[in-house]
Amino acid sequence: MATKILSFLVSLILILSLFTHPSQSLPYHRLRRRHRHRRYHDGPDDALSPSAVSSAASPSRYQPPILLAFLHSTFSFAASSFPLINVKPPTYNSPAATAGGGQWEILQESVGVSAMHMQLLYNNKVVIFDRTDFGPSNLSLLAGKCRYNDEAIKEDCTAHSILYDVAFNTYRPLMVQTDVWCSSGAVIPDGTLVQTGGYLAGDHKIRLFSPWNDDQSDWIELEENLIIQRWYASDHILPDGNVIIVGGRKAFSYEFFPGDSIKNSQNGSVFYFNFLKETTDPKEENNLYPFLYLLPDGNLFVFANQRSVILDYVNNKIVKEFPMIPGEKRSYPATGSSVMLPIRLSAGGADGSLPPSPEVEVLVCGGAKGGSYVKALEGIYVAASKSCGRMRVTDPDPLWIMEDMPMRRVMPDSVLLPTGDVIILNGAGKGTAGWECAADPVFNPILYMPTEPDPSKRFSVLNPTKIPRLYHSTATLLPDGRILVGGSNPHIKYNFSGVKYPTELSLEAFSPPYLGQEFGLIRPSILSIEAPAHNVISYGEEFSVTFTLGLYQTDGEFMVTIIAPSFATHSFGMNQRLLELYIVGVQQLSEFAYKVTVHAPPTRNIAPPGYYMLFVVHHGVPGHCVWIKMQ
Repeated sequence: MATKILSFLVSLILILSLFTHPSQSLPYHRLRRRHRHRRYHDGPDDALSPSAVSSAASPSRYQPPILLAFLHSTFSFAASSFPLINVKPPTYNSPAATAGGGQWEILQESVGVSAMHMQLLYNNKVVIFDRTDFGPSNLSLLAGKCRYNDEAIKEDCTAHSILYDVAFNTYRPLMVQTDVWCSSGAVIPDGTLVQTGGYLAGDHKIRLFSPWNDDQSDWIELEENLIIQRWYASDHILPDGNVIIVGGRKAFSYEFFPGDSIKNSQNGSVFYFNFLKETTDPKEENNLYPFLYLLPDGNLFVFANQRSVILDYVNNKIVKEFPMIPGEKRSYPATGSSVMLPIRLSAGGADGSLPPSPEVEVLVCGGAKGGSYVKALEGIYVAASKSCGRMRVTDPDPLWIMEDMPMRRVMPDSVLLPTGDVIILNGAGKGTAGWECAADPVFNPILYMPTEPDPSKRFSVLNPTKIPRLYHSTATLLPDGRILVGGSNPHIKYNFSGVKYPTELSLEAFSPPYLGQEFGLIRPSILSIEAPAHNVISYGEEFSVTFTLGLYQTDGEFMVTIIAPSFATHSFGMNQRLLELYIVGVQQLSEFAYKVTVHAPPTRNIAPPGYYMLFVVHHGVPGHCVWIKMQ
């Protein structure tokens, strides 16, 4: 009887804690206030206040709620008291399948710069920047800082980059030295953002941003330059930790960072890539910002315009060419979007052998007809593409399988969710990318569920925003499962009035339906990662994740995913990658606590070294992530 009373009291405390106003001193709790629509700074007038631009240092890893940790330590008992739960392959009746779901909130009315480029770092801060040749931004640099080398103005004492603190909803200005317009980037294994190229004096530049000293860190521009100008190029992290930089305007080649890598020493320069020249359309190009994906065999999938190949970048040769995707053009300025769909990992052999190589499938959505850009320059906006193509690139004879979205879209952003679903948001229904080249903003996100067996049920239309997000808008996944959305600069300068679609300096967040309060009791909360090195995971090793649930569950329907955060710009999340880890089993540790044991990715080809967000998903509902490092 006493045991039942104790169990009831614990349940009551836990349930009440879900409705308790969280302490503002806890970053984790602050993030979980996502449905309260609070703004910590109330608009442009506050944007330059000291509290807005000097955010407090936040922890590199979020801590679990204190009550859950207390319950786990106080009421847990031997795991051997519970049998190992055999985990069946999960079937997802995603909360997001409900039409009209999700919730929007304004985070900042203005951050002073337009979010043309975004990169989430492992310290839960987001580097955001636009370009320097717009003229002065709406955010001043810290006292005494100015640039005197810009092509647009002689003296610029305004910021064109910020560091946004997710936990505290604050930001501070950063200083870039040269023009970063339409550049590219990737995060290397130590967590440093390597940012490459740009415009004018910035087109050969390599810049670094390291998250180690949050209060003092700023952009560092290297003396080493790229060999070729890179404007509208794409970057990808490689298994050896180097970065490959592919393409750019009139740059039919690729090179590597660091420049003294083994690959570059083969000839000491760049590697010509004729595929990029072949895919360039007269007058329009339609092959910029190519889609890049590292494959399990170590080669690189490259998509541009309507064509795709597998590139053996070590030996500088194409090893496979795929069928052309039907329908419209898909690359800038006929801008579509793409993700590599979640890779599901399996177990290795009983003899310790590696698991079989996983299947890899690529999704490409949206775009525009050939000629649309030229017509848009004349004020004629052609209807955008409605189609998505899926292709399993690891098949012996792969083909594109075509599906239609609920609405037409050019310049969409595609973001992988912890559940394995894809959210598609931003963009327009007519026109192309480019200055004044689009019309009919699309306000509704759509959710795509790739594992849904019925194609007619894979798409779901979600609740709309009120802010047009056109050319130069971006979106990226946050550690709590929200989507950070910003940008939209469809004009050649900062233009806030007298135009139909003004430049946007705001940041907003979209909470997918799985973050609804009705799912609070089945949302997992991670307590710890049990591995030989704390949160540092070796390839192929077995490790465990301990977590709690707000409601006692008897069905072990769990999924563990790891996601590499992307460098988001121009409708493409470079390096975005989701792996569903193989679950060995789940143990119940206490009334509320569980431990799931998983296999780490087996090779660097499947999971390049570096930082990943690890999520536990329960019945289609993810909790807050914990950062791990693969090495």
